[in-house]
Amino acid sequence: MSNENMAELLFPDVQQLPTDIYSLYPPRNLTPSAMVTRFAPSPTGSLNIGGLYATLISERLAHQSNGVFYLRIEDTDKKREIKGSFENIVNSLKYFGIYFDEGPSLSGGEIGAYGPYKQSSRIQIYKVFIKYLVANGLAYPCFCDTEDLEKIRIDQQNLKLPTGYYGEWAKHRGISFKKANEEISNGKPFVIRLRSPGSSNKRIKYNDLVKGPIELPENDQDIVIMKTDGLPTYHFAHAIDDYLMGTTHIFRGDEWLSSVPIHIQLFQTLGFKIPKYGHIAPIMKQEGTSKRKFSKRKDLDGTAEYYKEQGYPGVAISEYFMNLINSDFEEWRMANPQKSFKDFFINTDKMNASGALLDVKKLDDVSKDVISTLTGKQVFDYLYPWAKEFDSDFYTLMDNNKEYTLKILNIGRTVVKPRKDFSKWSDVKPFIAFFYDELFEKDIMSGGYNLPANISYDVAKEIVLGFRKTYRFSIDKEAWFHEIKELAGVLGFAKNMKEYKTEPNKFKGHVGDVAMVIRVALTNRTNTPDLFDIMNVMGEKKVVERIEKFILS
Repeated sequence: MSNENMAELLFPDVQQLPTDIYSLYPPRNLTPSAMVTRFAPSPTGSLNIGGLYATLISERLAHQSNGVFYLRIEDTDKKREIKGSFENIVNSLKYFGIYFDEGPSLSGGEIGAYGPYKQSSRIQIYKVFIKYLVANGLAYPCFCDTEDLEKIRIDQQNLKLPTGYYGEWAKHRGISFKKANEEISNGKPFVIRLRSPGSSNKRIKYNDLVKGPIELPENDQDIVIMKTDGLPTYHFAHAIDDYLMGTTHIFRGDEWLSSVPIHIQLFQTLGFKIPKYGHIAPIMKQEGTSKRKFSKRKDLDGTAEYYKEQGYPGVAISEYFMNLINSDFEEWRMANPQKSFKDFFINTDKMNASGALLDVKKLDDVSKDVISTLTGKQVFDYLYPWAKEFDSDFYTLMDNNKEYTLKILNIGRTVVKPRKDFSKWSDVKPFIAFFYDELFEKDIMSGGYNLPANISYDVAKEIVLGFRKTYRFSIDKEAWFHEIKELAGVLGFAKNMKEYKTEPNKFKGHVGDVAMVIRVALTNRTNTPDLFDIMNVMGEKKVVERIEKFILS
């Protein structure tokens, strides 16, 4: 009876019982093989790249098993919360193509029947279970302040004992109702601690979905499950939520591995079915000849926002991550070039148990492959909103020249083997800038024309003058190239490479040099997509204007 009195003393306003809560969260109607997974971030900053990686794994496993993937925001630590973090998390998931079936929305509402999906809206639920634990002698109030805990720690160190709040060192384990009432009457702050049934001499065994069989010491610490402000700790809140929301599988970073004994003990004490855990090794960063974990403080490229700002398509990041998740994905991709990465089934037994390296060159290659499969219209539809957010000048150019930009982006995309010119949206503007008069003029003003070293300006001007006289817009590519070869011959250049290689001293150069000069006059580049296609997109008026500009320069 004293335990029940203690529970009433601590939580007089809590009237519900766990059974009342259970009725609000019926078991999910899913097949036995269906997984229910979640992403449960704290809104304390930008989504990091490791979190994005783990989230993709959780989302894919849920959806490939016809299960449920949900978002839960763990926002009980208001001191660490950063304004805008929740919005950043939701927008990042959307950008990278990771969609949750249930969770909070940006509009303030929620999707799903197992909410609320923000822990700050679930405080009363946690208190129902904490009161239940106290009433059953499984938890108790602790009135130790910082000085008390420090004294315990020092005494333990002097005796060369493990530090912590456990066993005989748990000062308030046997606190009486009378003493607790007295402390509360005096306004003494308190936390609620779990009465641990564990022993550090015993070990727990469980099978990790990623790392395989794991053996760890049992938890013997009387952990805090409710802080002095009345809010639950992460450990306690996540156990309640994962059970009520029907979570079957939890994938998270392996920094949580040491918490497994605590979490298993919580589930067992509460009488809950224990979910299956998979602990993922962190994504590593190359630094010199060694690898290290990404740092939240000093690695800008450690956030999902960085890759969005750089303009990597979300699907390209996911495609790259699939290579890290299962090594046989690359082989599958080669056999299924047209399929979505979502058609590949992740096998947890084949997941990378050690830290995978984020290889930016490999990411770029994967991203180039992904972008090369898009039509010009699809590229525009991705590039346009990206530029609106991250490059306003480029966005204005695109907005004022939509049809023209679409034609530019279509170059080289209608062939069997499309060009792979860029790996991210931030690559596009520098690559196609010459098409826009504003950027072309700026380029010429800053450094003049970039003629090849083997071509003098006088020879280049002669080539461009000859081209101006013979230029006809409405001819096909074959006829156009024939005219370029004829012009080359008239100006003393070899009409083909074979002829030039046979007698190089006989010619000023070859037909490729002639085409290169025309290319520079029109684009100020020596390396561009097909010159004939460029001229077709520019149109006759712009081609003539640029040719005449070169002649007059």
